[in-house]
Amino acid sequence: MVFFESAPAKITLSVDVLGKRDDGYHDVEMVMTTVDLADRVALSSLNGDRIDVSADNQYVPNDERNLAFKAALALKNKYHLTRGVRIDIEKNIPVSAGLGGGSSDAAAVLRGLNKLWKLNLSLEELAEIGAGIGSDVPFCVYGSTALAKGRGEIIEEIPPPPVKWAILAKPNIGVSTRVVFNQLEIENLPHPNTTKILDAIAEQDFYKLCNHVGNVLETVTTSLFPNVQRIKEKMTQAGANGVLMSGSGPTIVGLVEHQYKAIRIYNGLRGFCDEVYVVRVIGHSNTC
Repeated sequence: MVFFESAPAKITLSVDVLGKRDDGYHDVEMVMTTVDLADRVALSSLNGDRIDVSADNQYVPNDERNLAFKAALALKNKYHLTRGVRIDIEKNIPVSAGLGGGSSDAAAVLRGLNKLWKLNLSLEELAEIGAGIGSDVPFCVYGSTALAKGRGEIIEEIPPPPVKWAILAKPNIGVSTRVVFNQLEIENLPHPNTTKILDAIAEQDFYKLCNHVGNVLETVTTSLFPNVQRIKEKMTQAGANGVLMSGSGPTIVGLVEHQYKAIRIYNGLRGFCDEVYVVRVIGHSNTC
């Protein structure tokens, strides 16, 4: 029997960094939601106590470095399982893009194995396991819209944002989250107003949301890769209502109200950027 799980990309609507923690991580406040650009994860039983991973992207490791592998191993170790599983990943989310592709794959493995192995775990229990794999995995387990705190593992689900369409533009570079955080000068950051972003979502006010989106990590990523700033400026000039970098980048997100406008901006950016996508914002929870 084969179980299939969708692993949707996540975009950030706000990223703030509050300080550095004693454990080496940073305290963050992030507002995140999901879009319909997604990897497809297939899970099937194997004889023997082993995990096999195969991803159809040369930049994704097919061994214990893969977060999907780590998710299966974490589940097996926690519940002392000796079952085998094969994990096949169809990659559609760009790699090292700030869109949470690896974390979403790991979350999909947790949800899928919960069904395949009939563990009857709640999303909360799966998210707790996911926190040991990566900071974005708990959010991806829920696959909703949420305020994330701590190092990203404390999840407070909120209503979906008042946005239906977004354009994603990713230049042909990869960004290391670790490098970005290591170069962050917290005392000089222009902090976004997270409260106003949450208010805009609660009020379902599209324009208020667009006026307050922001990402403090842009200060580092755009200094390392000036083309990211140029793409952001191009996205703004093309008419996107709210424009910011997703996660640690380099993908730039443009929020729009209508599909026709998203397609027009997409066409204007295609010759300027290597990878451009029109996506629908999902923002609702997965069920287990």
